[in-house]
Amino acid sequence: MTTNIPGVLLAGGLARRMGGGDKPMRQIGGRTILERVVARLTPQCDGLILNANGDPARFAAFGLPVIPDSVENFPGPLAGILAALDWAAANRPEVSLVLSAAADCPFLPRNLVARLSQACSDQTAQLAVAASGGQSHPVIGLWSVSLRHELRHALVVEDVRKIDRWTARYKLATVEWPATPLDPFFNANTVDDLAEAERLAALDGS
Repeated sequence: MTTNIPGVLLAGGLARRMGGGDKPMRQIGGRTILERVVARLTPQCDGLILNANGDPARFAAFGLPVIPDSVENFPGPLAGILAALDWAAANRPEVSLVLSAAADCPFLPRNLVARLSQACSDQTAQLAVAASGGQSHPVIGLWSVSLRHELRHALVVEDVRKIDRWTARYKLATVEWPATPLDPFFNANTVDDLAEAERLAALDGS
């Protein structure tokens, strides 16, 4: 770990396409998706927190702080990102950036934080997001804690829901990763995706 950047794992989705429940708790190759995400990000981040609503006890085995959305009735990743920025401001005042990642992406790059933070520095950007195969993944990115009040206003007053709509207001660095032989931002949304994830885990050696 070479940064003072904490990470938030966004686990707020309802997994409707999988029949409900917590997507990150589904298993791939004998390990839960969330276990795989934690293993990928722990060496890169200065601590991890989990953004999830409902009973936090279901994640107790991971030993991570579980924070709910700080804006009520706002389904979507921006609410989880805001909750993480608020948490950082209250608990880690020395921190200026927070990494966000979807908790259902089991193959995240091992250089994710290093490359995103380098891009922020090189481009004097306030935000950075990951991309692969020409597609941006706005849920996976670096966020400036100093923007939390502006984000809250966008959510509560302006009813902004799409991440892209909000990030378009700021200088944004986009960092591309190759999507072959394995897209590091593959996420498991459906039952069929879980079967594909099993195949990719073998390819990845994980």
